[in-house]
Amino acid sequence: INDSEGHPSSSHQTLKGTSKWATSLENLLEDPEGVKRFREFLKKEFSEENVLFWLACEEFKKTQGKKQMQEKAKEIYMTFLSSKASSQVNVEGQSRLNETILETPHPLMFQKLQDQIFNLMKYDSYSRFLKSDIFLNHKKSEEQEENSAEAQTAAKRASRIYNT
Repeated sequence: INDSEGHPSSSHQTLKGTSKWATSLENLLEDPEGVKRFREFLKKEFSEENVLFWLACEEFKKTQGKKQMQEKAKEIYMTFLSSKASSQVNVEGQSRLNETILETPHPLMFQKLQDQIFNLMKYDSYSRFLKSDIFLNHKKSEEQEENSAEAQTAAKRASRIYNT
């Protein structure tokens, strides 16, 4: 069903922006703007490394070729998992990887750790993000843009009706 402009009518529109982000962490992480805002929030909470690790693992799964995988695996290990890591993530001790596993990488080698970090974000930071000024201000500006666009569309419709 489309309105007179040929756009889907609002009752059948798919969720987008903050409305979609608010439905699940998965939806938030699929949207580049959502990731940007979530990172901004996590940076203020001193836990941005969680989402950076999660994103690095997603990217790692797409890596082709043993040499590239070894390089990326080592980079992820050195950045997030090693005891000397610059952006160390907080994963359970027994889940930490041994450096020797980096020699024979496979796409899902970080999956268990990634799942831990995902759950940490989902049950901890994500709910706080949805109450944060970063999220609420973005939502408000989105709604203002939407209302402005709807007002312009209504004005166009009215001008067509009265100018016929």
